[in-house]
Amino acid sequence: MHVVVCIKQVPNTTDVRIDPETNTLIREGVESIINPFDENAIEAALQLKDSLGAKVTVITMGPPQAESALRDALAMGADEVYLISDRALAGSDTWATSYALSQAIRKLGPVDIILCGKQAIDGDTAQVGPGIAEFLDLPIVTYIRKLEVVDGKVRVERVFEDGYEVIESPTPVVLTVLKEMNVPRLPSLKGRMRAKRAEIKTLSAGDIEADPALIGLKGSPTRVVKIFSPPRKSGGMKLDGTSPMDAARIVIEKLKEQRII
Repeated sequence: MHVVVCIKQVPNTTDVRIDPETNTLIREGVESIINPFDENAIEAALQLKDSLGAKVTVITMGPPQAESALRDALAMGADEVYLISDRALAGSDTWATSYALSQAIRKLGPVDIILCGKQAIDGDTAQVGPGIAEFLDLPIVTYIRKLEVVDGKVRVERVFEDGYEVIESPTPVVLTVLKEMNVPRLPSLKGRMRAKRAEIKTLSAGDIEADPALIGLKGSPTRVVKIFSPPRKSGGMKLDGTSPMDAARIVIEKLKEQRII
């Protein structure tokens, strides 16, 4: 069994700042981490490795410094890692990113399960996993909290707001996982030493045979026009000692003043 995990290196959200002049994220001096949901995807793959002897490959797309995220994945126990990095890929939106990742996965040979985190904490779109499935023409199950492999099929629990459903799917299949699925393991000392010595394999746009018209800014159908911090909320108005009927009248009047109703 071959399991591929797609991860993303993201800025630590506790340190995110926005440049007021350019309306872009300030990344200089900001700690970068593996997207937390992707850590759960790595752990899910490693559990399949422990129980079924699966081979675990981790890939990411990003600038050269993203290799540190791959070293962390190696330290956790991944067998192979690949960095997709090329100036031609810069500016890719989720659609172009999904395409590039799918092209890389095609190059990795037969794959049984593709795991992604539910979403990235910097964009929160939850679009890349489904995008990969679309480009590879594979079934996908999102928001899973439990994964088993039974008789060559995957059996998962997919979570809803008011419950969950059990779904079986043949492989190959794409799955996106929730944080409640597991607790990511800590890298061992042996794993850290192995990761430190490892040579990270880098794939260019040419290596994955990506169509130049489908990657980077040129191949991205969406653009980020502006990033900004939401305005601070005011303290509101307290209606202490007011009867429910009077409070309701006051609220209605305030809404009318704001032309909300």
